[in-house]
Order: sequence, then C-alpha cells, then structure tokens
Amino acid sequence: MAPPPVPSPTVAESAFGPAHFVNRELSWLEFNARVLEEAEDDTNPLLERVKFLSIFSSNLDEFMMVRVSGLRSQVHGVSEPEDPIPDQLSARDQFDLTHQRTRELVERQYACLNDKILPSLKKEKIRLLLPEDLNARQQEFMAEYFEQTVFPVLTPMAIDPSHPPPHLRNRGLYLAAIIQQKGVRLGGPRRLLAVVQIPNVLPRLIRLPGDGADFVMLESFVGSRLEQLFGGSTILCWTVMRMTRDADLDIDGDQVLQDLSKAIEEGLRALRTRDAIRLEVAAGTNPQLIEAIRQPLELLDQEIYEINGPLDLTCLMSLLSVEGCAHLKDEPFTPRRPTGLPEGCDVFREIRRRDILVHHPYESFQCVVDFINQSATDPDVLAIKQTLYRTGSESPIIKALINAADNGKNVTAVVELKARFDEHTNVNWARQMERAGVHVVYGFLDLKTHCKVTLVVRQEGTKLRRYVHLGTGNYNATTAKIYTDLGLFTCRHKYGADATALFNLLTGYSRGHKWERLFTSPHDLLPKILELIQIEADKAKSGQGGRILVKLNALVDRTVIEALYRASQAGVQIQILCRGSCCLRPGMKGISENIRVTSIIDRFLEHSRIYVFGATDDAEVMLSSADWMPRNFVRRVEVMFPVLQPSLKRHILDQILPTMFGDNIKTREMQPDGSYRRVLRPSSVPPLRSQIRLLAGLPMEDSPDGDVEK
Repeated sequence: MAPPPVPSPTVAESAFGPAHFVNRELSWLEFNARVLEEAEDDTNPLLERVKFLSIFSSNLDEFMMVRVSGLRSQVHGVSEPEDPIPDQLSARDQFDLTHQRTRELVERQYACLNDKILPSLKKEKIRLLLPEDLNARQQEFMAEYFEQTVFPVLTPMAIDPSHPPPHLRNRGLYLAAIIQQKGVRLGGPRRLLAVVQIPNVLPRLIRLPGDGADFVMLESFVGSRLEQLFGGSTILCWTVMRMTRDADLDIDGDQVLQDLSKAIEEGLRALRTRDAIRLEVAAGTNPQLIEAIRQPLELLDQEIYEINGPLDLTCLMSLLSVEGCAHLKDEPFTPRRPTGLPEGCDVFREIRRRDILVHHPYESFQCVVDFINQSATDPDVLAIKQTLYRTGSESPIIKALINAADNGKNVTAVVELKARFDEHTNVNWARQMERAGVHVVYGFLDLKTHCKVTLVVRQEGTKLRRYVHLGTGNYNATTAKIYTDLGLFTCRHKYGADATALFNLLTGYSRGHKWERLFTSPHDLLPKILELIQIEADKAKSGQGGRILVKLNALVDRTVIEALYRASQAGVQIQILCRGSCCLRPGMKGISENIRVTSIIDRFLEHSRIYVFGATDDAEVMLSSADWMPRNFVRRVEVMFPVLQPSLKRHILDQILPTMFGDNIKTREMQPDGSYRRVLRPSSVPPLRSQIRLLAGLPMEDSPDGDVEK
C-alpha cells in the first residue's frame, strides 16, 4: 500500500529556512529536561520526584536506542535519515550536540539524586546504604542472602584467549574488574579482564532488616565480594558498567514476505548483538579498565558516560511500594464512570441515545472493556473488529476478544507487530488469539497500523447496526490509568460505514470507499489538516478572525509547520500544547508572533490529540491517533475524526481545552530559541493545575439530543 504523494516544498522553494526550525532530537531532550524538572521540584511529593528521576532514565534509554543509534548509523554512513531535516544540521553535528546536551542533563539528574532526593529520603528513614555502612545485623543478613540466593546464580567470567568476551546484554548491569592471579597460574596472562553479570532475576534494591526502610544495591554488595567470586586472584580495580545497544528493529525483507511474525522474532533475536552505542560506568573508574571495556565495543569518546551514583535509576521505582509512605506520594484516585455509561448499563442502549465521550484516566477505561465484554456475550452481536497497537502484558481486551471467538462471534484483530518495544508481547498475543479462532491480521508490511478503532456489528430486528469506538490512545488498561486520552463511542451510520471500509482496507486492501467521517493516513489526513489551516488563514485575511487550537505529543512535519507560519502571518491566533518534540519556533517577528507553544508535564502523561479549527460554535473539533510528524502522515495508518454532537463539542471547547490551556502550575512556555520557561502566575490569578482540576471533574452535559444519524 503505497502512500500518495504529499506536497512538500523544497528548501529552495520555501520561504522558511533552517533557522526557522528547531532540531527534533534537541527538542526531545528539552522535553526530557522538563521531566527532570519535576524531579527537581520540591513542591512535588518526594516519592513522585523519585518516579520522575526513574522516568527520565527510561526515556533516555529509549532515545539512545532508537534516535541516537540512528544518528550514529548516519555518521558512519550506514543509513540515511528517514525524513528531511528542516534545520539542516548534519548527522555529525546532531550526534555531537545530542551527546553534549545529554551529558549536561545526566549530570543534573545525579546532582538532584545526590544533593536533594537521597538526603530527603534519609529524613524519611528511607536509606540507600553501601556495604560498609551496614550494621552487624544487616551484615549477617546480607552474608546469608549472598550465600543462599545470590552466589549460586553468579558466573564470574575471566577473559583471555581461551575465554572469549561474553555477550553483554542490552541494558544489562555488569561488574567489570581487572584481576591478577596469585600463586600458581591456571593458564592465561597474570592480569585479566573479568566480568560478572548482575542477575536481573533478583531485585536490585535489597530490603534490609531494621526499623526504617534501609536498602543496599545488589551490585554494590556483589562488588564487595568479588575476591570471593574470583578466589585466588587479587582485584586490582573494579566498576559497575551498563551498555546500551542499537534497538532499531531491522526486519529481513525476504522473510517478511513468508511470515511477518517469524521475521519479527528473528529481528528481535538479532537485536541482542547490535552495535553498542553507550557505555555507562561508575564515576572514578580506572581509565585502564574503561579502555579495556570500550576497545572491543568500538565506542567513541562521546559514548562513554561516567555516572556519579547508581546506574539505571529505573530501579528506584520500586521505592514507591514502600509501606507507610502514602504522605510521600500523590493522593490515590479512583477513575469515575463516564457520563452516559453508568456501571452495569446496557452500553448499546446508551450509545444509541447519543454519542459518548470518555476522558482517561479521569474516567475509567473499564467502560471500553465493558463494551468489548458485552459484545463478546451479546447473542445479537455478529462481529467484532479491532486494531491493537500496545495492549500490555495483561490485557482484558484481548481476553474479551478470545471469549467472543469462543462464543462463535466473527472476531478480527489487526495486530501491529512492529509496535516498538512491544513486538514480543504482540507476537505472543497474536498467536494466542489465532489458537482461539480470532482472525488475526498484521496490517501492512511498510506501514504501521497506529489507529485505535473498534467496530461491533449487531443484529437489531431486521437491520444491522454498527457501533464504533475511536480513540487517541491504545487499548491498554494499564497505561489508560496514567496516560491522558479521549475516546468516542458512536453508532452514527457514516462512522460505521467508514470504520467498515477501514477494516476492509486493513484486511483486504479494499479501496474505492468515499470517506465521510474519518480522515486517514497515508491518504487524506495531511491534505485535510493543511486545508483546515488554510481555511483559518483565509478567514483572518478577510477580517473574520481565525483560531487554531492544537494539543498533541509532537510537532515535527515541515509542511504543517510552514502552513502554521503562513496562518500566523495572516493573523490567525494559534495555541499549541505540545508535550514532546516541537520543531516550530514560536514568537519569531513577522513569522510566528501569533503562535504560542506550551507543554505540560505532570502526574499523567499527556497523550491525547485534539485539533480545533475555528473560533465559534461552528469550529471543527477533531480527535486523532496521529501527531503531526512525517511518520504519522506517510508511514502509518492513522485516523482523525470529528466530534459532531453539540454537547460533546461544547465540553471540549468550553471545559477541557480551557482547563488545559489555562494551566499555570505545570505549564512551560516555549521560547523562540527552543528552550522552555515555566509559566509565572501573577498573584492576582487563581492557581490552576489542569490535571488536578480534571481529576475533580468538569461539568458534563448528558444530552441525548436526538442528533445521532440513523
């Protein structure tokens, strides 16, 4: 399925040059810097700050494995960039600047940990101890734990001509040492490089006996016992190390044509031996030891990070489960049932009355699970079709689809096997569903199926009625508790007809349908967005004003950015709430003075995509699975859909968006140079933290107002 040509001016034709764009990689790093700011912010509960430190590390790992590895390949001439770079930085410049900024942020992260977080935890009687800090009781406990639990699973590996270097796992934690054999040698040189893998089957933070919550890091305790592991040798120096590998999945084209799922599995196995792209070692590591590690890995100077603290702070997330620390965390909340879908209701009857909008995590994802569960058991439901991108390891949605197949329903699941970092999970789910009788389709070879759509076909009397759920986020019950997303339930005829055509396209390459409600990529999504932007520009030129409100996760596409610049020049007032990468520069004189870009980093990950074109009640209100990036327009199957029911449009325009754009607690505003500054609230303006306001609930009109298309 080849995407249609998309109009995109060349640099020579464009009125906007490289200086008008922010580099995507550097912009993403500024997003992660905003995550780090939440860890540094002492107005946040202490363990929530720990959580943000952990998220910062997890984000950075993925960035290194995918984006920086891609830059590295370009520097070495192995690959070309997928998309044109509007800022026109060379791959080498991007590579160098990215590592430079990353190093600055990592130093900030560990300054935050060492100077702020750990002392504050200590005051709360939560301590990370070194082996030498343990009291007699704790020493005795750890000695027994080491002998009975740790020692049997450790494998000390010396490296010499008869003992080749072990394979170092991506993101695995190791101890590396230079050892010297004492007495009678057993062969090999007297001095050896040795490695011990820290087993990931054991907890890294080991809880110690005592009145408080004392922990010791597994790797530090194993390090204190290295001489026991390498008996008969002297440990000259040692360090903790961690290596990151390229994780950009490369799939064999010939094998894809035979079996995509097997090709994915082969690609995942190949990732284990991909190039190393980053080495983290403990600060102060002996330079000779660093050189011995890096030489066979062929790492560049920029790719060596000396870390002033525990490597891989994702392990700190386990501190959030320490008992008796509720006062150090955000207040727990229970998602409410969405207006129009009370617990135990007949979801089909309620959707027939009016369209229903749900806002996660403030409103429970259980309503989506209920929709699939009722469909699975309702004797009048004939067919269920659903796209699945990220489902999670425990998925009530997939279990409901399997149940539906067991009940004789015609069930089709379009599973995207190439969902990054979820490939293995999706392959396993696909095979389970196939065994249960679900018709599993993997979508297209060259396009990721990223749209979030469910279609339920139900026999009602002598007619068939189609019920549709469309969402901005994944069918994942776990992430739905921490990601903000919107979903729409409807049984309007045109939505059902378009959803049917979409699944026919995904499963059978069927074309020729006249789309009336859904705008899809790689077909008409980008042209529609450009058209809607131009309509607002034309309004502004004719003196009718013009307004564009955008909430999304990334704004990268050059064509869209240039259209927004032209709209701004025409006088359109544009507000953009962009969580992550934004390559548009706001506030440039004569170009983007009418554009304001903000970002919210808070308790929940802002994930919903909302697009509004127009300043009156006639405004077009769109929801979408797609960000404004080249990949969403040309390399993915995406859906954008309008919200038509007046009461739901009013709720988005008068309640949800004003709350988000009015946030003056967790909002940062983008500056023309690509940096961000926290919004300063005037003392005369009441504080507004949008996610807390949304948790409390906004007035929602339950209006079965009879405008549903039959």
